[in-house]
Order: sequence, then structure tokens, then C-alpha cells
Amino acid sequence: MIKLKSFILSVFSGLILGISWPTYGVTALIFIGFVPLLYVLYINKEKYSLSLFLYIYTAFLIWNFISTNWLFYATLEGMLFAIIVNSFLMTIVISLYKVVSTTINEKLSFIFLISLWIGFEKFHLIWDFSWPWLNLGNVFSEKTDWIQWYEYTGSFGGTLWVLIVNILIFKILKKIIESKKIKKLSIVTFLILIFPIALSKYIYNSIEIKEEKTNIFIIQPNIDPYSDKYSRSNTDNYFYLYNLLEKNKVNNSTIILPETFFSNGLQINSNKQNELINSLGLVREKFNSDILSGIELYEIFFDSTKAKDYSNKIDDEKWLDIFNSAVFISEKNDYYNKSKLVVGVENIPYKKIIEPLLGNILLDFGGLSYSRGYDEKRKNFKSSNDFYISPIICYESIYGEYVTEYTRNGSNLLAIITNDGWWDVSEGHKQHLSYSKIRAIENRRNIVRSANTGISAIINYKGDVIEKIEYGKEGIINSTIELSDKLTFYVIYGDLIFRVSLFFLFILLLHYFSVIMRFE
Repeated sequence: MIKLKSFILSVFSGLILGISWPTYGVTALIFIGFVPLLYVLYINKEKYSLSLFLYIYTAFLIWNFISTNWLFYATLEGMLFAIIVNSFLMTIVISLYKVVSTTINEKLSFIFLISLWIGFEKFHLIWDFSWPWLNLGNVFSEKTDWIQWYEYTGSFGGTLWVLIVNILIFKILKKIIESKKIKKLSIVTFLILIFPIALSKYIYNSIEIKEEKTNIFIIQPNIDPYSDKYSRSNTDNYFYLYNLLEKNKVNNSTIILPETFFSNGLQINSNKQNELINSLGLVREKFNSDILSGIELYEIFFDSTKAKDYSNKIDDEKWLDIFNSAVFISEKNDYYNKSKLVVGVENIPYKKIIEPLLGNILLDFGGLSYSRGYDEKRKNFKSSNDFYISPIICYESIYGEYVTEYTRNGSNLLAIITNDGWWDVSEGHKQHLSYSKIRAIENRRNIVRSANTGISAIINYKGDVIEKIEYGKEGIINSTIELSDKLTFYVIYGDLIFRVSLFFLFILLLHYFSVIMRFE
């Protein structure tokens, strides 16, 4: 009976977590998503076992599949890898909690669980197989009026909130089963659930940033990445841009184009690169407008001493560096190379280990791809209108503390350029846009977003989508937007919650091992 009950509860937990996820989900369900799973751990009082591992894994497998099955549109193998491995890693976290909880008291074990889960999420932000898509703080991306305090905590504040409420509700359930009083605990749980929402709504209604404004011209070309994008030449795209600006009589603006808009790779310092950049300079002069665009760049060299960890060895004497870049055409032209690269598509994780086994080439969305190069530091572009704009390329926009580096470096406006067409009409591109709202709140910066096939948008510093172009449509946004130079607590101090959690994790592990040694 316990086995059947455990399996049903595990499935139930996975379903609740899955249907709480944006953008279609019922967000409030996240506060009970872990409760059935915690109860499974509670009723399986024996030592950790394979069957318990499978119950936990079932819950996370269902959650991951419901929330990220859209990866199938890009690559079946990538979807299976992400879902299977991420579910496994989540299972390891809960399994470690189960093992430790049998040795230390309940209060300490719950603190251990919270600290360990936050540590896991941070780990998922920084290791080579990084996949933070399902970090719990992201669940509130469609409820921005609940999380205005992210400007202090970042998304880890949401993770902490979710875990605490789930644990408290589980404790209430356990007390009900044991016929104990729940009034005091229920009041505490209610206050912890409601207070952050009330605080957020107060901040939302009271905060107002009025600064200098600038003109923005966002372009969504809607070029199919599978059939059309890489068959169009840079010259074709140049004339598309020119005619669009002339048609709309653009003047004194900042033009935002999507990731890899100029998708035919250009060799660095080659005549073709110089010709394109010079031509874009003439466009800038004619329309009195700076241009920020995605571009593919590469460099071939023959000196092995210049090779970096991301360089691709073609043969014994030839090396290749490829960059997914942003170019800024202004009074002084500048470049930035994407630094958070998509696993298995733009970089080979732990390349020194894996490359000798798999070779230099990995399967990409639409063919074969070498690993990409990157910039070590975040760079802002200086506009001719004397403000700084941040080129955030695609996947980079889901990394909270990472994006704050742009703001600390003086950014007044965040620009996200992306190509979400790989995921077709699915939750993928919707979630990607939705997570951008969190970055706006954390940094208190307005965001301009140009997506090749959509959704392009303007997001204000409260996380509201002010204007947008629907997915699968060609269009423009011609608007004005406010700049800001204020720094939030989160921008200054970053993931403070993680650092506190790491401290507790270290102390509790010492306590756990000291107890183990004492009994031995």
C-alpha cells in the first residue's frame, strides 16, 4: 500500500510543479508542489532505497517534461538529455536531504534542504552543463506584481519563498494527520505567504523612475531559422534594413536588430567585414541613428600559441575561433561576444575532457557547429546620445547575477537580442520573454528586446510588457524609453541569499558528520 501511495503522490507532485510553471501555469500551485513529495519521504521511514530514488525521480521527470518538452522542436536528443539529466540532479538533491534528515533533527534538516537546493540552483548557473531554466524563482515571471522585492533578493528570493511555504504546509498536513493543533503554524504560514505579495504590491505602486528618454526602433524580421535565415546574404539583410528605415523615416534613434541578423560569417578584419561595417556606418549617418545588431564573426590563425580554451583545431597548423557577437555602429564602433553559451550547440562542456572523445564537432540545431568563443567581461556600448546600452545575447538573459554585471558597469538600458525561432510555436519563446521581466525588476532597468521571429518587446523596470510584436509576425516597435542609472541592492550585492545558504550548508554538513562520527 505504501508503495502505491508513494508512486501516486510522486506523480501528483510532478503534475503540480509542472502545471504551476509559466507561461500557462497556475502560479500559486508552486506553494504546494513539493508537499506530496515531502510526504513520500515522510512515510518511507526506512533507510534510503532504490524505490525511494525512483519515486523522487518520477516527480521531477514529470515536472521537467511538462515545463521544457518544447526543446523537442529544436532537438529531440537535447530535450531528452536536459529532462533526464536535470531530473536526476534534482533527485540527488532530495536524496541527500533524505539521508541527512535521518541523522539530524527536523528543523535543521529543513534548513539543510533549503540551503542545498539553493546551492544546486547556483551550481546550475555556473557549471559547464548549465541549465537554470527551472530554478524555482523563475516560476513567478508571469506574476511580477508578486516579486517586486527581487530588486533586493534576485530570483533566489523566490526560491527561498517557495521552499519555506512548501515545508510549512507539509508540517501543517503532518500535524493534521497526527491530530495536533495547527492554528499557530497556520497563521505563520499565511503571513509568510501573503506578506511578500503585499510588500511587492506596495513597491509596485510606489516606485517611479523618471529619467531622460531616448528613441528606440526595434526590428523583428521574422526570418525562418531553418529554411531562410542562413540562405540570405548579409547584403540582402543590409538592404532589408535600409529600406525599412527609409520607409519609417527613422531619425535620431537606436536601432535594435536580433541575434545573428547578419548570419553569414565574416572573417575578423577581412575586406568583407570592413565593407559591411562601413556600409552600416553610412546608414547610421543617413538616419542619424546608432545600430545594435547580432553578427557572426570568425578568425582563422596559424599560431598555436594564440589558441584559447574555446579555439577549434582544424588541422596541425590551422585554428578557428567563431563568435556569436553583437556589433554596435556608433561614433565609435564596438563588438561584444556572447559569453553564456548554449550547451552542446555553442560550446563543448569540459572541452579538454570531452573533445578527445567526441571530436571537434557537435550536433547543432540545424547542422554541425564548432564551439564558440566568448568575452571574459560584460561590455556596454556607448551611444552617440551619451548613454550606455547592454548587448545581452539570447541565453544570457536567464542569468540574474550575470546580467547585473552590465548594470554595475554603468548600463542605462538593457537590450536583449535573440533568435527563438528554433522552438516554433511553443512555450519556449514565451518563457524566454517572461524570464526577461525578472531581469528588469532585479536591475530596475527598462529592456528593449529584438527577437528574430518573436516575441520582440519593450519591458519596463517593473516587469510590465509595454509593447510587443507577436510571434511569427514581421514588425517594428518605434517608441521612446526611459534610461536609468540607479543601482538596486541586488545589483550591488548579488546572490547574497546563496552565500548565506552556502554558510548554513557548510555548518550543517559539519554537524552531520560530527554526529555520524560520534555514533561510530
